[in-house]
Amino acid sequence: MRGVSRLAAAALATIPVSLAAAGPLSVSAPPGSVVVWRGDGLRACEAGGERWAPIDGACWYPVDLLRPPGPYEVARELPTGRERATIRVGEYGYPVQRITIEDDSKVNLSARDLERVGREQELVGALWSRRGPARFRLPLADPLDELPPGGRFGHRRFFNDQPRSPHSGADFAAAEGRPVRAAADGTAVLVADLFFSGRSVFLDHGDGLITMYFHLSRIDVAQGAEVARGQTIGRVGQTGRATGPHLHFGVRWRGARVDPELLLGGIGRVSEIR
Repeated sequence: MRGVSRLAAAALATIPVSLAAAGPLSVSAPPGSVVVWRGDGLRACEAGGERWAPIDGACWYPVDLLRPPGPYEVARELPTGRERATIRVGEYGYPVQRITIEDDSKVNLSARDLERVGREQELVGALWSRRGPARFRLPLADPLDELPPGGRFGHRRFFNDQPRSPHSGADFAAAEGRPVRAAADGTAVLVADLFFSGRSVFLDHGDGLITMYFHLSRIDVAQGAEVARGQTIGRVGQTGRATGPHLHFGVRWRGARVDPELLLGGIGRVSEIR
């Protein structure tokens, strides 16, 4: 079984769903997870002011890693009318990860590097608003053949004892040069050598789903190119801020940072509204 994080497995394996009298359905879910609501004849899904088409007869609601605890209202449209439900977002419960970086310039950035990082963040941030028809199926394809155990999604990170943003992807240890594959059909919307993530590829799969492949030693796809599910797009490396060869695989879905392993081998463990 693939390495779905223990937190995700424990939180999502047996989540109770209840229907209060004269009230909407509700389900509990941790930050960084995904909730699914299936239904015959689904016409549309809604949340956060957005409306989109169902995928394979289901509405999928990503819950951002940094979403504060509390109710998250969602809805769906059926031939019989509109129905509402509430996702009860839990507390941020991920552990701390401490990392030592030998190159201190990757932790305490110079003014020049800070300026570069700012430009790169704007470039990458523009991708999260992309939308379009879904071009993928779930579960996604593994980005590595014989995917090793991954993890550390959501971990609150300290680099050289300095707090930094939580880890929003899954790290898979692998030998340098190992082929990295596209998780689904899509478009290479950004191919770049970035300060923190090194040689990086961002693929747009429609429906606001963006997958990310970081720290590559080599990139085998050009920006703007169309890619197919399972196509080799690069090779494992340790470029950027990395302590060894590995693949950082990340997912943003309609702007939300979610545990990518839930869309791979852990798809059966997502919370479900019933």
